[in-house]
Amino acid sequence: MGFEPPQRLVRALGEMYGDAGTADWLGRLPALAGQALDAAGGDLTVERVAAPGGRSSLVVLVHRADGTPAALKIAPPAAGPAQERAALEHWNGWGAVKLLDAAEELDASGALLLERLHHEVSLRSLPEAKALLEAAGTVRRLWVDPPAAHPFETVAERTRRQTAGMRTAAEDAPELAALVEAALAARAELVEAAPEHLLLHGNFRQSKVLAGERAPWLTVGPEPVVGERAYDLARLVRDRVEDLIASPGGPATARRRVRKLAESLEVEQARLHGWTLFRAVESGTRALAEGRRQIGELTLEFAHWL
Repeated sequence: MGFEPPQRLVRALGEMYGDAGTADWLGRLPALAGQALDAAGGDLTVERVAAPGGRSSLVVLVHRADGTPAALKIAPPAAGPAQERAALEHWNGWGAVKLLDAAEELDASGALLLERLHHEVSLRSLPEAKALLEAAGTVRRLWVDPPAAHPFETVAERTRRQTAGMRTAAEDAPELAALVEAALAARAELVEAAPEHLLLHGNFRQSKVLAGERAPWLTVGPEPVVGERAYDLARLVRDRVEDLIASPGGPATARRRVRKLAESLEVEQARLHGWTLFRAVESGTRALAEGRRQIGELTLEFAHWL
């Protein structure tokens, strides 16, 4: 199968995993796609690659032998396709894109065969107030008990790994030290007494909710983790951060989002505030380390507002 991966994917993988690792996986991508198509037993016909696509995987639009449209998603091992598969199997289409084929043969190529959604229409296409309302209604469906003997990290485990990069950022840029320390202190307090252990999306935001046929809005691209709902909502709070920064009322809007989301989903406001701070600082410092200076600085400015 011959194709050119979208440049957005090439750039993003280079930022996240380095040029060498990216080049190796991209070089094997045609073979991996062919392997996934073969594993489907000739049931799939390729239409085209979805562009501009995502930042961590290739999505190939296909249709099945019976004419049903589908999407073949192929991701590098570092993106955790096995974890995504496990979460989608557990949700079984409830609030999330439906996994169409659980064939073990697809696992070797890091591929998932998914129901086709309208990849060009996400909640970001809606006005902000409507988008947040729909996002809240969608994410609450995902918050279920995890399966027994589940393979997922806990929020405490994931965030513990992330603290090393944050401390390095503070050492390299002393002006960030106070903000990083505040975020680390918030995390330490939050993980000490976690109120619940639910299956979470892990990277929930407006762009991860796409229009569908089976339901108006369905979630894609989970980075599943087990923990409290406030952690899952924290990324949503800073959605459209570019617009927030450009607005003279940005700080007040950010704090109002924390309050409204906490109230509408019955989450403790202080915990949502704490996780929003931690996740913004972690994301901002990581973006700076990856060379994405503009988004890193915007995210850290947002964190200062909190």
